[in-house]
Amino acid sequence: MPGFPAATVDALPFAGEPAADRLLVADPMALLLGFLLDQQVPLERAFSAPWALRDRLGTISPAGLLALDQEAVERAFAGPPALHRFPKMMAQRALRLCALLVDQYQGRPERVWEGAIDAEDLTRRLLELPGMGPMKARTLLSVLAKQLGVRPKGWERLIPDHPTLGDVQDKEGLLRYRSYKRSQEQKGAG
Repeated sequence: MPGFPAATVDALPFAGEPAADRLLVADPMALLLGFLLDQQVPLERAFSAPWALRDRLGTISPAGLLALDQEAVERAFAGPPALHRFPKMMAQRALRLCALLVDQYQGRPERVWEGAIDAEDLTRRLLELPGMGPMKARTLLSVLAKQLGVRPKGWERLIPDHPTLGDVQDKEGLLRYRSYKRSQEQKGAG
C-alpha cells in the first residue's frame, strides 16, 4: 500500500490504539473505512475497526474484501466484539465501498484523491462514496489536506472553518475537538 507519501504525521490519533492509528496513515483504505463507520459509534470504535477487520480477515483491500464470501465479512463485522452498532448493515456498506473503488478506481483508494482535478472535484468524488455526506466529506478533506499532504487546488476554501478531525494531532487535540463538539451540541439543544 502506498500510504500518504506527503503525510506530516505517521499516525492519526483517532482509534486510541497505536497500531490502528498508524494503519490510518499507512493504508488509505483504513482511513476510508474509518470514516465510513464513523456514525452512531464512538470515534475510537469506528477508526479501530479497520485494524480489527484486517486482523480478522487478513485484508482490507477492496479486491480482497470483495473476494471473500459476504457472510464471512458480515461475521467479521459482528465479532465479537462487533465493529459497529449495526454490523451487518456496515459490512454491506463496506462491500459497496469496495465495489465502487474497484469499479471506478482500479481498487486503489488513493486514486479517489490522486485523480481529482481540484478540491471541488475531490469533494464530489468523496460524496459518491457510501456513507459520505457533506459534513463528513469536508472533514475528510480537512484530514487529507492538513495532515496527509493531499492538497488539491482550492482546498482551503472547502474545509470547515471550525475544529475538525483534521486539527487533531494528539490526545490533547482530540480532547479539545471533543470539547468543541460538546459545546456546539449544547448550543443546539439550548
